[in-house]
Amino acid sequence: MNKKYLHIKLSFWLLFLFSSLLFILFPQVDLFVSTLFYDGNSFAAKGTWIEKLLYYSVQPLIITFALSTLAIFAYNFFTKNTILNVNAKVVLYLLLVLGVAPGLIVNVTLKENWGRARPAETTNFGGTKEFTPAFIPSNQGGYSFSCGHNAAAFSLIGFALLAQERRRLWMGLALSYGVLVSIARVAAGGHFLSDVVTSFFIVTLFTYIFYALIMKEKNKI
Repeated sequence: MNKKYLHIKLSFWLLFLFSSLLFILFPQVDLFVSTLFYDGNSFAAKGTWIEKLLYYSVQPLIITFALSTLAIFAYNFFTKNTILNVNAKVVLYLLLVLGVAPGLIVNVTLKENWGRARPAETTNFGGTKEFTPAFIPSNQGGYSFSCGHNAAAFSLIGFALLAQERRRLWMGLALSYGVLVSIARVAAGGHFLSDVVTSFFIVTLFTYIFYALIMKEKNKI
């Protein structure tokens, strides 16, 4: 289980495979979890202040971290400083972390082409579209699979890995924020559990792969 493939432990790859098969073979898991947040008429969390806060906080937070990193890089480059060790290698790493998994894979490839209807759009929860299992392409024009918001939220793991001090603390904060955003999206009927779990694995896997390849440091995942 400790053997690594693409710098990731076999156990983590198997966990991703297991969760994927679970949602494919037992799609009722998605329906059951969404039912927990449905009151018979609507998803009770939708439109609440906490749901809106988590939903609308993702993009500004990512932009702030990205622009701050670029500003520090520019300052270091022109003044020959090494503040937070932000150099060209760090910028390349973060561009890949933010662009490939949450951007190219989740939002461009999956969301734009999979067609899975969101929970609130399905007949199971008062909508007009049919429920389809995760990983099964649909022609309903939906944008449920997979979740772009929690993919972006979990990309903060990439920034946390760069921390020279208190890395566990920053990793804990990044993971906690990603989990909260994920819960909010499911509770609001915007995504199924499988949508957010899949995005978590995609972003985490690629983040650690890029970290190992570009930063040339061993990771523990």
